[in-house]
Amino acid sequence: MGDPGAGIFPGMSVTSRRRSAALVLALAAPVAPAALRAQPARSTGDPARIIPLPQSSVIFARDGQTVIGEVGREIRTSVPLRTLPRYLPAAFVAVEDKRFYQHNGVDVVGIAGALKDALGGDVRGASTITQLLVGNMHPDAVDRRDKSIERKVREQQYAIEMDRRYSKEQILEAFLNTISFGHGWYGVDAAARHYFGKPASRVTLAEAASLASMPKSPVLYDPARYPERNRERRNVVLALMAEQGYITRAQAAEAQAEPVRTVGDDGVLAASRYFVRVVQAQAQRAGVPLAAGGYRVRTTLDPALQLAAARALAERAEALEATRGWRHQTLAQYKAQKAAGRAGPPAYLQGAVVAMDPQTGDVLALVGGRDYDDSPYNRAVEARRQPGSSFKPFVYAAAVAQGVAPNATVGDTAISVVLPNGRTYSPGNSDDQFLGLLTLREALGRSRNPVAVQLWQQATPDSVIALARRAGVNAQIPPYPSSALGAMGVRPLDFVGAYGTFATLGQRAEARFVARVEDAAGRAAWAPAPAAPTAALDPRVAYVVRDLLREPVERGTAAGLRRYLPARVPAAGKTGTTSDNVDVWFVGMTPDVVAGVWLGFDAPKTITSGAAGGTLAAPVWGQMLARWYQGRPVGDAWNAPPPPGVVAAELDRQTGLPADSLTPPARRYTEYFLDGTQPGARPFDPLTIFRAGAVGP
Repeated sequence: MGDPGAGIFPGMSVTSRRRSAALVLALAAPVAPAALRAQPARSTGDPARIIPLPQSSVIFARDGQTVIGEVGREIRTSVPLRTLPRYLPAAFVAVEDKRFYQHNGVDVVGIAGALKDALGGDVRGASTITQLLVGNMHPDAVDRRDKSIERKVREQQYAIEMDRRYSKEQILEAFLNTISFGHGWYGVDAAARHYFGKPASRVTLAEAASLASMPKSPVLYDPARYPERNRERRNVVLALMAEQGYITRAQAAEAQAEPVRTVGDDGVLAASRYFVRVVQAQAQRAGVPLAAGGYRVRTTLDPALQLAAARALAERAEALEATRGWRHQTLAQYKAQKAAGRAGPPAYLQGAVVAMDPQTGDVLALVGGRDYDDSPYNRAVEARRQPGSSFKPFVYAAAVAQGVAPNATVGDTAISVVLPNGRTYSPGNSDDQFLGLLTLREALGRSRNPVAVQLWQQATPDSVIALARRAGVNAQIPPYPSSALGAMGVRPLDFVGAYGTFATLGQRAEARFVARVEDAAGRAAWAPAPAAPTAALDPRVAYVVRDLLREPVERGTAAGLRRYLPARVPAAGKTGTTSDNVDVWFVGMTPDVVAGVWLGFDAPKTITSGAAGGTLAAPVWGQMLARWYQGRPVGDAWNAPPPPGVVAAELDRQTGLPADSLTPPARRYTEYFLDGTQPGARPFDPLTIFRAGAVGP
């Protein structure tokens, strides 16, 4: 090895030059910036070569802009220097290596200045951007933990060679894409997305300076955790930029006056991690290794609806836990126990929300639990819970399909059904009352159990089960009368999709999460088109049942959601509450979306006395859709005329019979019938079909 100080300290003796060189080399990189330390070891080959860096796969919402997730060994998206605003790389040059464009990879002037300062007791480094890049990109060849002269000389030699091979722009681009910004985020683009919620191409001058403040210590100058500390160093960077002529002093002063503002949730859409896990799993099954990095994924998720869903579930669950007499673990209690190291598995109230475009099957929002970090178990797609009375629309659909008119009256009364084992099944109602003869509309709106069981028996279990399965209820449905009341396990994702057949007038659409996956070159790696809808229900039946489902919302068990959802948004749906108040549901639709909400405990137990889908789940649904519709027009899908074969008649709500001149306006309403079942079409006495009292097996 030659004399490392010969060209720097001419006129000195060899011994003096070597001593001075040792000090200079020690100063050249006494401590690597924290952003460039502890990188994953890799065999990199030629230490003077700029090598490709590990990339992450970025997962976007349906708008193609909102980031909902990022996966990979290192969270990084390398970006070309030409796509960045000029002041962004300038900020890093100003603070890290002001003679970057003048030196040959090693800053002799900077080294001399560092030596002079060190002799005065002020020890500082003099590594160039090129040296830092060499050490960071080739840790196997240049280990910055090694403080020997030999290592420092090698680093300088590699930096000079790199500077000879590449342009300054190429070196600076590689440097900006290499830096660690903490939290496992590498490169300016990932940092800009996660700290400021935008790509690096769109950062402001102040934000660029904030990023340039961090290589010295990503932890110490983290703008999210320590905004004031970051602001102080950011303002130093801005002053250096003005001093070096990259910006004017007026521009620096204006940027220095700005507060440091970062986005919440690390720049990733709140509560989207359950959705992202589904996307990862589906891509893996399709042969697209997202974890390997370098892919861009556009999903079906609607950012506004996802935020509304997560917020509504969180607020309603927290409000319930705050009620007087709550006897279960709360989320706050679990967090406190976890912080103290005393937490077992979470046992607080959980929930799930699914929202879909019924026409395409696109999943617009999905929340699989209240906190992914506590429990990544995705209740929206993995859990099977009893739907309770929210299953009843499929029973009613089977009855309507067999010619039962919506104004037919059925007895809400004590009944006994003889089971194959000789036992009897006697369903009651949650209010322990029987209301006598009710029309189908009224019975569905009030969720009367004996009526649903009688319709199940009349339509036959096989018919109901077959219809539900065609609609998409992917569950084992026992052929027993309790199934009419939802005594089976369903997955929220499947169940919401099945409700979509009412919204689409009988067309079933398969759930879709991914719209397109592109590789690093922008080529389509996977682009699953929406599956062609399949006919699941008679459109006439679906139309009639959809209209019947408006009754629970307007006058029945789900009427409470109208406290949140404005009247301009038409809605239809059904509540569900299981035995002992273990599971509560609301599944419903508007002209634009079909959605469902479930609340319960992972280990089934009573939520609280009097818990019901109408009081717990329906408000979550109402709040979610109310927020989503703010400033948004309502679709006109429900304004279309009924399908052929459906006729309308004006009835008296009190009697269920055709309205006449004596019927007050307040009691008049429009009912829809399959042609041939409307009043006057043929003699029809519902009491000859449904007898109040016992119904045979």
